Amino acid sequence: MWTDGYISKQLLEVHLNPEIDLATRKPRSVDKTLEFILRFCNRPIMEILDLGCGPGIYSEKLALKGHQVTGIDFSGNSIAYANDHAIEKNLDIKYLCQSYLDLNFENCFDLVFIIYTDLGVLIPKERAQLLENIHKALKPGGIFVFDVINERNRDKKFQEYMTWKIEDGGFWMGKPYLELSKGIHYPEKKVFLNQHTIISEDDQFKTYRFWTHYFNANDLIPLLIDIGFENIEFFDHVLPEDGIWNGDNVTFYKSNKPEQ
Repeated sequence: MWTDGYISKQLLEVHLNPEIDLATRKPRSVDKTLEFILRFCNRPIMEILDLGCGPGIYSEKLALKGHQVTGIDFSGNSIAYANDHAIEKNLDIKYLCQSYLDLNFENCFDLVFIIYTDLGVLIPKERAQLLENIHKALKPGGIFVFDVINERNRDKKFQEYMTWKIEDGGFWMGKPYLELSKGIHYPEKKVFLNQHTIISEDDQFKTYRFWTHYFNANDLIPLLIDIGFENIEFFDHVLPEDGIWNGDNVTFYKSNKPEQ
């Protein structure tokens, strides 16, 4: 859906809405996140890579602090907005429209981060590949920060459901459609599936599947160590409590590429 011309425009509006937490977190959570991330960094000016940057909300705040920022996102609409907004604010941010699975940097960044639990939407093979690419992209001693949904109170977070509704036009398309939605919890795999089938009046349909993996430290630390990260730490209650994935639901991880 990130490349669909209509849906990506709806996603951009969701990103930019400061009242909701559905794509980018609310401003207070964004500020808390950046305060948390920068606490570990001893460099006044850094080369930073923002993965899944969306319309550049985190990137702009870091650039305003003087950092050199590169943002990557798969949505052309989000990247176009981010570029235009950076030009308006006279910010020197490099934005790339591509999948972050295709990273091709080596020893370039002091800090890489991926926020809004994006690591949990990837299948294990993709997750391992991304982590290897991030490790390669970091300078020696560089820092990697990410957040994931933890398994605390998982029965409250992930409840199976089946619903349907008819819309005259909405998020999925600008004309009338029927939406059939289903949620399935696979606790043995630590994953929840949200599936939406969208049927138009002319009987055309598309199905969108969103996988949400959740983790604990024992799931992630061995994977990070195998790839070559060290000094791995994890932190709960970083975010305020008023969001969808709030401080109790999301765990942040910080790790380093070894010094050489």
